[in-house]
Amino acid sequence: MASAKYKIKKNDTVMVVTGRDRGKTGKVMRVLPERGRVVVERLNVVKRHSKPRGAQSPGGIVEKEAPIAISNVMIFCDRCNAPVRVGVKVADDGAKSRVCRRCGEVIGND
Repeated sequence: MASAKYKIKKNDTVMVVTGRDRGKTGKVMRVLPERGRVVVERLNVVKRHSKPRGAQSPGGIVEKEAPIAISNVMIFCDRCNAPVRVGVKVADDGAKSRVCRRCGEVIGND
């Protein structure tokens, strides 16, 4: 399966729009385009049991972030203070930038 192109990137602030963590915001740590998922900081936290692997990593129950479906998050616009859809504007010199569909503000780290 070919991986799709998404408008959500690493370090974007996103809000979860559906599911257990609905309404919470966080920063995208990793995008997994081949699986259509994102890992968001401090959201969708699950517990995993880990086996001891020597002195440097003792065993126990570890809490870590699990991936969330990319369709369940929306980019959070600071100016609108709300989750928004994202458009793409092409400048005269051909450079593309992501923009908020609500207020037109340029989004993030392009």
